[in-house]
Formats: sequence, C-alpha cells, structure tokens
Amino acid sequence: MSYALLILEERARRTRRSRQDAMTEYDAMQSFGAGLAVRGILKSGEALKPDAEGVRISARGGRALVLDGPFAESKEMIGGFFLLDVASRAEAIAIAAECPATAWATVEVREIGTCHDQ
Repeated sequence: MSYALLILEERARRTRRSRQDAMTEYDAMQSFGAGLAVRGILKSGEALKPDAEGVRISARGGRALVLDGPFAESKEMIGGFFLLDVASRAEAIAIAAECPATAWATVEVREIGTCHDQ
C-alpha cells in the first residue's frame, strides 16, 4: 500500500530559523529518508520550496486563472513529502511518528488512491 507523509509547516518558520538550525533539520530529514530507503519502503521523498515560489491554477468560465504564492488563506504550507510502500495504515502512522519533522511541523498521513468511491 502506498502512503504519502506530507510535512505541513508554518509558512514563516523557515525565515525565522537560523542557518545552523535549518541545516540540522535538513540533515535529520535526509537521515530519516535514507533510513526509509534502507528499509526498502521509500518510493520518493523531496523538500519543497516555499509556497511564495509556487502558483495555483484553476479554471473558471473556460479561462485559466493563475494565482502566484504565497497563499494568504493558508497558515501552513507543504514543505516536503515522503512516499512510502508499506503493509498497512498502522505502519505508515508509526513511521510518521518517527519523522524528525514532528518536532516543528505536522506530518499528515494520506493513503494513495482514487478520488472517488469504487
């Protein structure tokens, strides 16, 4: 079963932390990902740039609307993700609890699947 661990962090947090704190956190997350790879359960994992560098696209009345970030209606941004291949939801939750990001962010666990009832 595939699960995504989404790292939801406060948008402004990255600008407030020191360079040393940023590197310490980054190294911890890299080590966490490497450990998942050794266990054979990591499909993918990446850090994401801040939402200020992102865009949102929607279509209304046949026209594409592009909204540049940051997105004021959101207090948090997705700062990164890990995509796992595990046996169960319980295993995905247990792995999320091991994630170093739980010390400064929320780790959301989402199963990969269809967006409609089968």
